[in-house]
Amino acid sequence: MRVVSGNYGGRPLKTLPGKTTRPTTDKVKGAIFNMIGPYFDGGLVLDLFAGSGSLSIEAVSRGMDEAVLVERDRQAQAIILENIQMTKEAEKFELMKMSAEKVLTMLSKKFDLILLDPPYAKEQIEKNLLIMQERELLSATVTVVCETDKSVELSETIGNLHLVKQKIYGISKISIYEF
Repeated sequence: MRVVSGNYGGRPLKTLPGKTTRPTTDKVKGAIFNMIGPYFDGGLVLDLFAGSGSLSIEAVSRGMDEAVLVERDRQAQAIILENIQMTKEAEKFELMKMSAEKVLTMLSKKFDLILLDPPYAKEQIEKNLLIMQERELLSATVTVVCETDKSVELSETIGNLHLVKQKIYGISKISIYEF
């Protein structure tokens, strides 16, 4: 696995061995960013189930200013820290070592890009997006990227967010929401 494009393009990324995380393949990662960007002129990213940190590192590589990565698994946290070091711009990343639920009660910034790839997709995604809207954590121009198993059916509308794009890549489904 590697950073696909941008400032860190081509640099290798580490992933967690085993089945505790499901790393997004380079092909799917490239497709996601082609759907939403592919490049950005600043902004703040929230990666709520960071895994290896690959998606938020890709977003910063492609022009986002900073990323907040949330991961409660200790082994995954160690991989994220190694991947952040690889960027040589660690100041652009903040790793919060706790559950998504706890983080959502603590955050106060407005995010421009939300990355959601939770282990239990449908319930988790919809609940978390409603909490984020209630707590006003989403900018007016937010883009929300949800990665799920292709069998997961998310709602067309979640609060004030509306499904704007959806594509299937192998076993993964990418759903994009905006206000």
